[in-house]
Amino acid sequence: QVQLVESGGGLVQAGGSLRLSCAASGSIFRVNGMAWYRQAPGKQREFVATISPSGSTNYADSVKGRFTISRDNAVNTVYLQMNSLKPEDTAVYYCKANLILKGEGWIGREYWGNGTLVTVSS
Repeated sequence: QVQLVESGGGLVQAGGSLRLSCAASGSIFRVNGMAWYRQAPGKQREFVATISPSGSTNYADSVKGRFTISRDNAVNTVYLQMNSLKPEDTAVYYCKANLILKGEGWIGREYWGNGTLVTVSS
């Protein structure tokens, strides 16, 4: 019914840039907050950035000044522009969205994408 599909991952050299996208599709009435998380090999999943429907943003300290989260509400898509990438940014990046589905009133639920791999070489 509902899908979150990430794209844009890949292999990049340290200092390079990548832009991730995550599109939500399905029987969606409203998209609330959207966020990016990441999970490095052998580590727990961690918060990267979040954006509200109005565009308010919040970032993990480790990515402030390098990453920018944005969204296009017309196409239910969130983006993550990643600049000045470091090897420690290597991880699977996951999109999360709080969605209200059609016919479910005003109850928002969290949905996750399957992730996209970002590898930063030194």
